Amino acid sequence: MKRIAADIKNGSFCGVYLLYGEETYLVKQYRDNLKRAIAPEDDAMNCSVYSGKDIDVNELADMAETMPFFADRRVIIVENSGFFKGAANERLVELIKNLPETSHLIFSEAEVDKRGKLYKAVTANGYAALCEAQDEATLKRWVMSLLKKEDKRITADALNILLDKTGTSMENIRREVEKLVCYKYYDEGFTAQDVEEICTVQLQNRIFDMVEAVAAKDRRTALSLYYDLIALKEAPMKILALIARQFNMLLQVKEMRQKGYPESAIAQQTGLNAYYLKKKYIPQAARFELPQLENALKACVEADENVKTGKMPDNLSVELIIIGLSAG
Repeated sequence: MKRIAADIKNGSFCGVYLLYGEETYLVKQYRDNLKRAIAPEDDAMNCSVYSGKDIDVNELADMAETMPFFADRRVIIVENSGFFKGAANERLVELIKNLPETSHLIFSEAEVDKRGKLYKAVTANGYAALCEAQDEATLKRWVMSLLKKEDKRITADALNILLDKTGTSMENIRREVEKLVCYKYYDEGFTAQDVEEICTVQLQNRIFDMVEAVAAKDRRTALSLYYDLIALKEAPMKILALIARQFNMLLQVKEMRQKGYPESAIAQQTGLNAYYLKKKYIPQAARFELPQLENALKACVEADENVKTGKMPDNLSVELIIIGLSAG
């Protein structure tokens, strides 16, 4: 990321940039910053955007090989193309290797295969930036910077609750901060009560709380959380899939902890954010025994099969899962 910031500051750009990773907010932010720095915002003639899985590579290459119109540079943005997964398109590989000095390619992708020829061509001829979930300290500094622009303050407790509600997604955090600013426009700052009243708990966090209630054998709370999700129009099968995913993650964390894996290795193997692994997943996994987690996963699979074979309605199937797992 520092490389991109330096390129923008110096006005010296690579021919090709690849922005990828789970933190889509950063992908979009750096894409837009590069776009504005390379070509003026009102220069529609020299800025092209290609999006989706059906991009015509020949058309893209022809555009890249075309001289800019009354300008020094041409910028071409390619989004969610899937080019970096599977077999590489040879025309695209050759284009990156022999890109005209007047053209700049910016790829923004969710996933890439680092073993592929296309990824290697980018790293050899440009710059690839992984935009991953940020740690707690970074997110807190970022929230404070957002609020500083609005001349607002937030208490430490309120900030902790905000991150608990939003998760690590910067887009979620930005949206909730905007809500706080709008609803409390005339207030100087925000308290924990403000965050509790205004900010929305993300779906995955509700699932986490539901599993926590299951671990505590608190059937009433677990069912209450489930009914809340149903009232919010969440599909029962989606809820079941998230419950199964949560138990699967807890099972992996439990097994690796018992084998003595360090937290960094567990985070890498499971793909969990290190902050939430330490704060939530490890403590929650400790509340279950391995057989309990294995049985919970089996129960989720059976519930899914019962619904798909027509043996039981989806809503009732998930409800019985929660009742069974939270039985004393």
